[in-house]
Amino acid sequence: MSKDTGVREIETGVRTDFHGAMSYGRYLELEKILGAQHPRSVPEHHDEMLFLIQHQTSELWLKLVLHELRAARGFLDSDDPGPALKCLARVKAVQRTLIEQWSVLGTLTPREYAQFRGALGNSSGFQSYQYRAVEFILGNKNAGMLNVFTSEPEAHAMLEQLLHEPTLYDSFLRAMARAGFAVPQEILNRDVTKAWTFHPELVPIFVEIYSSERTPWGFYEACEDFVDLEDNFQAWRFRHLRIVQRTIGMKTGTGGSSGVSFLQKALDLTFFPELYAVRTAIGAPNPSPYEAAAHD
Repeated sequence: MSKDTGVREIETGVRTDFHGAMSYGRYLELEKILGAQHPRSVPEHHDEMLFLIQHQTSELWLKLVLHELRAARGFLDSDDPGPALKCLARVKAVQRTLIEQWSVLGTLTPREYAQFRGALGNSSGFQSYQYRAVEFILGNKNAGMLNVFTSEPEAHAMLEQLLHEPTLYDSFLRAMARAGFAVPQEILNRDVTKAWTFHPELVPIFVEIYSSERTPWGFYEACEDFVDLEDNFQAWRFRHLRIVQRTIGMKTGTGGSSGVSFLQKALDLTFFPELYAVRTAIGAPNPSPYEAAAHD
């Protein structure tokens, strides 16, 4: 930096002419991304831009989360835990960003939101098909949710495909079986279109994974990553609930839900119940898997 002008000189090797060349803006297609914010309030409310960008950036992060979870599932199907764990580590990093991102929306006051809320019509985060896709691949499947997306063929097709595909957890259990763990056949052949429910017969197998020094590398690590994923997901859900409560109180949602009370029910959902139940069973004298159940 020049002491005389306070200007950092552009180095001679830095390219400045991008006619016919790939530039930063063209690579990222910034014209499309930065042109995608269209406030609907009339007159345009200053804070609607915050609301739009908050949700658009969340959708971009969800796209990456889904990309990484699908890749992790594929690596587990190929018995390649190293890259799978790398994908899960990236998902966890994105989750932490999404959780903290609620603090930005928290700067929106109830009065400010009320002034443009009507412009949303019936649009609601409940209709985020990528959020539903992440829930599906993690095990919270609900075929009824497809009805919400009949007017969006691509979103409907994505969810229908994920509905009929194994979850990340299914792929992990199948990898466990191939590695010699006694995963019951009826679990391996379960109807994957159904939401995952607690299987107590898996708890002793996870006790073995957590307790044995002979556990092959990657299985214990994946179990702990799954617990991290669920903890982060629940933290995201809770922050969402609290932001909604501090912004609209107990009003009904724009999409027709009961609002806060509806969001509260999501906190009762779980992806990997056996990985929480195993904590009770570890070190217990002759634990029954049913006694170890954290989710009856």
